[in-house]
Amino acid sequence: MTICHVGQLYSAYRGWLHNWLRGKLGCSEQAADLVQETFIRVMTARPNIASLEQPRAYLSSIAKNLAIDYWRRKELEEAYLAALALLPEHEAPSPEQSLLVMEALERVDKVLQSLPSVTQQVFLLSQLEGLTYATIAAQLNCSVPTIKRHMHKAFIACMQVEPL
Repeated sequence: MTICHVGQLYSAYRGWLHNWLRGKLGCSEQAADLVQETFIRVMTARPNIASLEQPRAYLSSIAKNLAIDYWRRKELEEAYLAALALLPEHEAPSPEQSLLVMEALERVDKVLQSLPSVTQQVFLLSQLEGLTYATIAAQLNCSVPTIKRHMHKAFIACMQVEPL
């Protein structure tokens, strides 16, 4: 089947992609959202799909990346909500503030995911666990200057995250 337009691709593969995503996510509504997002990505990334030889592989690749992003966001949200639950009620942020924090956390997480895993680990040990550079260096069996280089790299990456 030669597919020339996104509409034809959508008609031919929407049902299949929805079922595939529902199996991965266990949620029909979230699968439907990711199907729509997948086709939005197809339209913006590849408006001429006439040369698309393996539509299922192409669509599942995009959808898989979107599902990974979904799970990562969900993990972040759960961790944030768990931290909020520890706060006294009068100190809890408003829903608007919570949304802004979640959006900022998602952007920082995306930046950190682009860094080498050891840089991510060093940054998280320092910023979330509160470990000193010397402790991190001993734990990772490397030097303090190496830890400083990783932290510098992570801070520079975080500073490049655009503000809301």
